[in-house]
Amino acid sequence: MSETPVLQVEELSGGYSLGRPVLHDVEFEVQPGEMVGLIGLNGAGKSTTMKHILGLMTPHRGGVVVQGKTRDESPEAYQSSLAFVPESPLLYEELTVREHLEFAARAYNVGQSDYLQRSERLLKLFNMEEKADSLSMHLSKGMKQKVMIMCAFVARPPLYIIDEPFLGLDPLGIRSLLDFMLEMKQSGSSILLSSHILSTIENYCDRFIVLHQGKVIAQGTLHQIAQQANMPGASLENIFYSLVKDGE
Repeated sequence: MSETPVLQVEELSGGYSLGRPVLHDVEFEVQPGEMVGLIGLNGAGKSTTMKHILGLMTPHRGGVVVQGKTRDESPEAYQSSLAFVPESPLLYEELTVREHLEFAARAYNVGQSDYLQRSERLLKLFNMEEKADSLSMHLSKGMKQKVMIMCAFVARPPLYIIDEPFLGLDPLGIRSLLDFMLEMKQSGSSILLSSHILSTIENYCDRFIVLHQGKVIAQGTLHQIAQQANMPGASLENIFYSLVKDGE
């Protein structure tokens, strides 16, 4: 692995109002070719952390570095280095599935030949070939989620920020997404993945960051956080439950 992390979150404190920060000195890294699970209860600060990484919120203190650059130093390079899959799909109702993919590819300056190859593969992988020319307003929620996922993966940036991607997906869609994330990881891309389905991500993520009440209370490999919780050999779900219960 490279010594330079793709993502560095440095002593990050922030929130929606200056007097009441949601995050308190959050600090972690994501290395090239690494999938990291960001886990926590509702309200722990996962989405707020992601919004700071995406540049949608300004930190009260600390900062975020992507590919060695901050958003203030180089906004275009910063934003082009990452792609985001939100928890709830946000699409243009009067664009087709294929037009969404084209729009995403152009935004990331993907060449025509690469776009055609990637889009056709993604449409097949997520069983969306028959819906390629359907308007998004006519899609189910699960299909809309697939479009958001495909738009992110057609871009191929160094870093993916993925928030609760399994909601609304059928079992085949979940398996297709997990397998494709592994493929992207093996090709050198990095993934920060937030999910409540701990039994699913346990075998896919290289490391985990446990957020609780806006603070990182544990981080590392499954073995390392099991040691931090004094639960060697335990499942991620049991380790997480013990950590947040003790952290109340």
